[in-house]
Amino acid sequence: MLGFVIRLLILLSFLTASLLGNGPRVTIANAPPNPAKYSRINYPWKKNITATVFWVGEQPTQNNPTPNHKSSWDQRWMQNFGGYDNPAKSARRGWIPKAFTPKLNPFYIALPYNDCLNYKTHKPEASRVIPWFKRMNPKPGKTVLKGRWVQIVANKKVCYAQWEDCGPFVTDDYNYVFGKARPKNHKNKGAGIDISPAVRDYLGLGNMATVHWRFIEFGQVPKNGPWAQVGTNNPFKNPEVDPDRMARIKYFDHLRKLRDDAYRRKNIRRSN
Repeated sequence: MLGFVIRLLILLSFLTASLLGNGPRVTIANAPPNPAKYSRINYPWKKNITATVFWVGEQPTQNNPTPNHKSSWDQRWMQNFGGYDNPAKSARRGWIPKAFTPKLNPFYIALPYNDCLNYKTHKPEASRVIPWFKRMNPKPGKTVLKGRWVQIVANKKVCYAQWEDCGPFVTDDYNYVFGKARPKNHKNKGAGIDISPAVRDYLGLGNMATVHWRFIEFGQVPKNGPWAQVGTNNPFKNPEVDPDRMARIKYFDHLRKLRDDAYRRKNIRRSN
């Protein structure tokens, strides 16, 4: 993909230079961002973070007072998932519950930040602190966090999962999630990430284990892992939910417009 974009840009530059000659310089305003340049971006690691286990359908307890039949961004999370993501080892088959095949990716996590105040408004700092906010150019109140991928390392193994809820405990800790601060939560050994039973089992972890994690672009996620096998919210199974899909469409539309404008100007000069 990146090589194709580079070749196309070189071709367009050559066409524009050769067709316009010494004519007036043409500027295309509001060009959309090129998503290919983000395909190899390396986000910083969050090291030695306590991870707690949570699951779709979890009932409130002293250590987790928030029920998980819905998420911060999905009022029907348990229904859309397909049922209760039973964490008991005896109730699981591989990385999924025995009772059903999930409709959503079972490799999911929660981080302690929500970019939305409600379904109509983003938090005032969201556009400033979220690295990919501006290139996503969301509608007011439309989250740019749900479904983003993270890379998690523990026990000398690497796992990948999608961000699907907010927590543990707080939803405003952008200094930790996107910055260099430690988690401001002090409960459960200062937990800074919730992981699903699938992530727990793949990495061979118990509750309140220590992990390293970072954000990762979808294009960098290996397609040969169990995180790529299930879910309508999973870009490996449903390309339309790729967070950068619309950015690619807009960018290629922009490149086509540049090409068509160059040919149009060439034809006008020939007709004159």
